[in-house]
Amino acid sequence: MQAEDMEVPLINNLNNNGDRQRPKGRDAFKDPQKESESSMESPGLDFEYGDTDAVAAELSELYSYTEEPEFALNRDYFEEDFRSHAQGGRWVELPGEEQRAYVMRLLDALEVTDRDERLKVARVILHLAQGVFDECDTEADVLRWCRRNVFLLYDMGIFTALLELLSMEIDNNQACSSAARKPAISLADSTELRVLLSIMYLMVETIRVQTEDDRPEWRAAREAFKAELGSPLYNGEPFALLLFTMVTKFCSMNAPHFPMKKVLLLLWKTLLFTLGGFGELQEMKVRGRERLSLPPLPEDSIKVVKAMRAASPPASAMELIEQQQQQKRGRRSRRPLVKQDSLDTYNERDPFKNDDARDEEEDPDDTDSGIEGEVDPLDRDVIIQPPPPLRTPTERVNLPKGLPWAPKVREKDIEHFLETSRNKFIGFTLGNDIDTLVGLPRPIHESVKTLKQHKYVSLAEVQIKREEDLQQCPLTLGEEEVEETPAEMLYLGMLPNLSQYVIALLKLLLAAAPTSKAKTDSINILADVLPEEMPITVLQSMKLGIDVNRHKEIIVKAISALLLLLLKHFKFNHVYQFEIVSQHLVFANCIPLILKFFNQNIMSYISAKNSVCVLDFPHCVVHEMPELTAESLEAGDTYQFCWRNLFSCINLLRTLNKLTKWKHSRTMMLVVFKSAPILKRALKVKQAMMQLYVLKLLKIQTKYLGRQWRKSNMKTMSAIYQKVRHRLNDDWAYGNDIDARPWDFQAEECALRENIERFNSRRYDKNRNGDFAPVDNCLQSVLGQRVELPEDFHYSYEMWLEREVFSQPIQWEGLLQDP
Repeated sequence: MQAEDMEVPLINNLNNNGDRQRPKGRDAFKDPQKESESSMESPGLDFEYGDTDAVAAELSELYSYTEEPEFALNRDYFEEDFRSHAQGGRWVELPGEEQRAYVMRLLDALEVTDRDERLKVARVILHLAQGVFDECDTEADVLRWCRRNVFLLYDMGIFTALLELLSMEIDNNQACSSAARKPAISLADSTELRVLLSIMYLMVETIRVQTEDDRPEWRAAREAFKAELGSPLYNGEPFALLLFTMVTKFCSMNAPHFPMKKVLLLLWKTLLFTLGGFGELQEMKVRGRERLSLPPLPEDSIKVVKAMRAASPPASAMELIEQQQQQKRGRRSRRPLVKQDSLDTYNERDPFKNDDARDEEEDPDDTDSGIEGEVDPLDRDVIIQPPPPLRTPTERVNLPKGLPWAPKVREKDIEHFLETSRNKFIGFTLGNDIDTLVGLPRPIHESVKTLKQHKYVSLAEVQIKREEDLQQCPLTLGEEEVEETPAEMLYLGMLPNLSQYVIALLKLLLAAAPTSKAKTDSINILADVLPEEMPITVLQSMKLGIDVNRHKEIIVKAISALLLLLLKHFKFNHVYQFEIVSQHLVFANCIPLILKFFNQNIMSYISAKNSVCVLDFPHCVVHEMPELTAESLEAGDTYQFCWRNLFSCINLLRTLNKLTKWKHSRTMMLVVFKSAPILKRALKVKQAMMQLYVLKLLKIQTKYLGRQWRKSNMKTMSAIYQKVRHRLNDDWAYGNDIDARPWDFQAEECALRENIERFNSRRYDKNRNGDFAPVDNCLQSVLGQRVELPEDFHYSYEMWLEREVFSQPIQWEGLLQDP
């Protein structure tokens, strides 16, 4: 699939900025005015962002509700096999040596040629990995025995055997062609793959999570497994590459029966295990800066974001329209006192208040746009509330002081500032010199001193400078020593087919997005959730509908986390590795795709109740199943929000920030696709981390949105000022660049592409150094070298002799002449 293939439907959807494409269901027909009013007073979400959700939740998301009968099937196969080969008793009471002997027998049985027998043995192993739940009394017992059994299975070499079986299933052309011919694919078409992938996922996820009471041998096994998954031990490439191959094969319609949700979850957890989570990445950054003798990071970004408070969302469009209509009728009065959890979290005084007042004095005709968040005075009798009591001094002390982030300045910002100052006061420039201040007035000296105090050199800038030196002086600096990190080995394996992997992931994200319309030519991501027999009762239909929505949400969660993980780790490993993945994402229309994802009723998506607690693993295998009714399915769980959906939204916003940061052409894409109203609606979610990344995206485009937009959105501007890091000489709040033309920035992408290609050529092209290779001048050794000739050369050898030797006139006298 080419990048253009995705372009038309995405852009068409983005031109509708309303909530036209709402998720169908309970929230589809809510009154938007009531919804906006309730969102204004909604409490903050008690959400803690992390690498993953709780262990039980991550394990439960592996299984569809349609797969529930298979738990009993696995148990029956285990009990039948265990009774016939073990001397009575229960698994949990069996001594360790006998458990190992039993697993060894299962390992031998996996090698039988009969496919059905292999599947039975695999189901027995899956039941062990699921914690032998029939012998457990509580969910905690199931998770504890799941952990013990998984380490035992890894120790006995089960994972390697499963990998061989997985490779066989992937290469099973008969199953692929059979599935491709079927009009409708169901769970039954992927039974073997689902069992194998489930065992592997349980092993990766269980071993990845570290607990305080882990035995020393388990910790050693974790490190060994981590190294094994990250190194090219499987056919010369990391395990993740095999899963990427499954993704591309599925998206090319060559294997429509692949259970994509399980593949994506396993791929995400494999990369999370081998590369490391966000906390580990932060530690790696600290060590990397120490190694390069750079100053330490000004703050721990993870801790700063966790300490932030959510701000109340801006007023809805409906409220602003009503306010404008009332004001146009001439009914204006003083502003009422309204209780509001202000966006001014860190400073009681709005830093833009005076500027806003000045603007209103200059342009009295513009006052009907108002400041967002204000309430119409004529509605005072309905919504006015008594003024809040004055805060006591102790309450004031408890508020956070100052701004949450230390400001940063890049070296090129200082260079640009000095270049402008020298042109103004002296009339000439000194290039990249940031130390010579001769002839400049005293205030400029003070400014440069302040800028240098906050100068920040990133790892990416050091890597770019090092790459420039290696390109200019290849002989002087010699070969670069490349550390064989897991990220480096993964990039090396992904490089030949990187664009295919990226496009395949975006295809899946597009198919799973709630705003996507079902199309006949789109890929079918429901192969591992639809049962063989479609539901015939209303209750079964409701259950399947919840299962399908949950299935799509989990796919979005896995892809969003996967993309962010790749971008962050590649950026740390080498910035040009990050840039090539970013360019592939941008050229495959990732930016409009993410905006299309947010062009929905985001509050409904975050609070969606597409989970049934009694059907989740391990609850469903320990407790007796209550009778399900339409009312219980409709009610869903009791949580205030859906963790995975909020997690997905934050990941997609972070990915969008990664793609657009410091890239003018991509920032202009945000402006062209009218992202500002879409992003403003996302501010309704009262979660500090999500609001932070929305505000970052709004900040980079404010100078292109015009003065009127900034004037109408002063509360949003205030929130940006308070929550987003400052760049000291960035004119984001006052600069006007409305006439910026997107085609002016195309040279930026082309130059970046050239740098990436030079980097890949220098670092990974083995034949690149042919011009610098030593020349062999010895006649004997040159003639003695073995030359590789094509297979059909001997057929045309005589013709070659005639054409190249005999028919060419040779001037023998020329050899006797003095040169």
